This record gives sequence, structure tokens and C-alpha cells, in this order.
Amino acid sequence: MMICHCMSISDRDIRSAVDWMRASDPDTIITPGKIYRALGKKTECGGCLPLFMDTMRQCDSFEVPEILRGLRRATPKETSDEGRRKGYRVP
Repeated sequence: MMICHCMSISDRDIRSAVDWMRASDPDTIITPGKIYRALGKKTECGGCLPLFMDTMRQCDSFEVPEILRGLRRATPKETSDEGRRKGYRVP
């Protein structure tokens, strides 16, 4: 099935790129940008990205590396004052 009409990328192209990247480096983080580069293409309009991402996620070899599983995002600071003193004014 054709995923990206602008660059003529099929679902088979995406799957083979993901398999190739996983085989060459099992710990790599696979992103759409890396897949485009592996295929020698660039994004054009971005309209295909939702379908592109779904196709990536459906690949058998697409997974988060073991070392990165279970990590949590850092929580933002509770305050929005950015550590400034009260009464701070920009001249």
C-alpha cells in the first residue's frame, strides 16, 4: 500500500527500513526522520505522517530498546517564575 504519495514510499519500504535499522543496531531509536533518510528521501507535505507512524508501529521489529523502557519524563517545575526574585522587572 502506498503510504507517502509525494515521495512514493510504500508500507513495504517502511517495514524493510525498520528491519534494516534494527538489524544494524538493536539499540537504535527509530524515528520517521531516520526512515526517510534510510530510504534516501525527505518529507514533503507531512500529510502521510499519521499513516506513516501507524505503519512503523505495526512492524514486528519496531520496539523501544530494553535500556530505555520504563523511563519517565522529567516533571516540569511547579512554579512558573523561572527562579526569579519577586519584583524582577526587565528594564
